[in-house]
Amino acid sequence: MKKHAWFIDLLVVLLFAAAGRASHELSSGVLGVLETAWPFLVGLVVGWVAVVRQPADRHVWWLDGSVIALSTLIVGMLLRLATGQGTALPFVAVATGVLVLGLVGWRAVEALLGRGRRIPA
Repeated sequence: MKKHAWFIDLLVVLLFAAAGRASHELSSGVLGVLETAWPFLVGLVVGWVAVVRQPADRHVWWLDGSVIALSTLIVGMLLRLATGQGTALPFVAVATGVLVLGLVGWRAVEALLGRGRRIPA
């Protein structure tokens, strides 16, 4: 597991929340972004806990990314639903696309770029 992965995942979720707020012309201040992001941040933590508890030999970029993305999405939506925040189908569809693309996508790019590197003998 890459040490920087948690930071990139955090950025993905915060950028998702900031972009969503901006697209609806809501305040883009730190507190506003955190208000939108918190359910997904909780889901992100749940996903990370699930991933880091796995044995090291089970860590593959696509599996880690998928577990983290699905946890972020599902827990985030359940918390939004439980707290009376919006979970309209278009929002769920956009959130699914953005979070899966963001949380799995950067890992795919890193894996592709990593294949081109040679390890010194």
